[in-house]
Amino acid sequence: MTSLLTRNALLPLTASLTLAPALAFAVPAGGYGDLVEQVGPAVVFIEVTSTRPAADNLPRNLPEELRKRFEQQNPQDKQAHGLGSGFIISNEGQIVTNSHVVENAQLVEITLADGRKFDAEVIGSDPATDIALLSIKADVDLPFVSFGDSDQMRAGDEVVAVGNPFGLSSTVTSGIISAMARDIHAGPYDEFIQTDAAINRGNSGGPLFNNAGEVIGVNTAIISPGGGSVGIGFAVPSDLVRDVVADLSDDGTVTRGWLGVSIRPMSDEVAQVLGYTQSKGAVIDGVSKDSPADKGGLQRGDIVLRFDQTEISDLRDLTRAVASKAPEDTATVTVLRRGKELALDITIGTLAPQEA
Repeated sequence: MTSLLTRNALLPLTASLTLAPALAFAVPAGGYGDLVEQVGPAVVFIEVTSTRPAADNLPRNLPEELRKRFEQQNPQDKQAHGLGSGFIISNEGQIVTNSHVVENAQLVEITLADGRKFDAEVIGSDPATDIALLSIKADVDLPFVSFGDSDQMRAGDEVVAVGNPFGLSSTVTSGIISAMARDIHAGPYDEFIQTDAAINRGNSGGPLFNNAGEVIGVNTAIISPGGGSVGIGFAVPSDLVRDVVADLSDDGTVTRGWLGVSIRPMSDEVAQVLGYTQSKGAVIDGVSKDSPADKGGLQRGDIVLRFDQTEISDLRDLTRAVASKAPEDTATVTVLRRGKELALDITIGTLAPQEA
């Protein structure tokens, strides 16, 4: 049976941060009732009206001539409706969800657990990490939750997901963390938390809580043969989400560092020649002209071992390390070139949004 990797947020038409004090719940033998009573009011139901080109509904293998004829006969974009989840992170009304939940949104409506409804503004969105920041205005303080430290979570730790699967609001599921730092090839910054807590379409953007009631992940994707939960779900870790949200809240965009290289993994053969017990490092496969890497002296064939204090074991290590660096900062890049280690000081550039 072929598995299908899907984003789990949108149902088809037919279907500076303020942190709250950490909750100190130990899970009782009776279940998660006390914890859910505390965090549930901060989880919201998101309804999105968006526009999409009518041709998006056509089969991908449709001949180009028929596609053009359809576009001529149907020039207007079509409205689409979708559902998702989110959670409030400040009493002023900042809400975190997935980028794909609000993609191309014309209207975003938020429904709180108590039934109150608000129109939301999309402050900013980062498709590279699939995180978006919304805002609503209310005349009272709103319930909110805080971020926990996802780096402290381990495989086997208990977690609770709250969201709106298939439009069923305020649904609670529980499970454990199945794996950490999972790469599912969804983007350049993959480091997902894998969980067996049931996550389905409509859960996207909802929080994954630890036993202290802190958000340690944002539910984003599932692997499923039939579109429903089979116990393999993925959440963006809170340590990454916190940084992205802080950047979005500043000016609605995410600024990332840029080096200007193409990279490939270290081969096992080269690793053996170098005396490594396992392949590690990132091999520079190309250097863009006039890029920070070019100006800093990186060359094709260099093997990147360290970026500042970060050891580079695989390609993701370098990608994340560069992206987290502020533009115009200087980084010391340690490379292996023709058997000798070199330390190069490189001034980091700015990654253009389309390159993310």
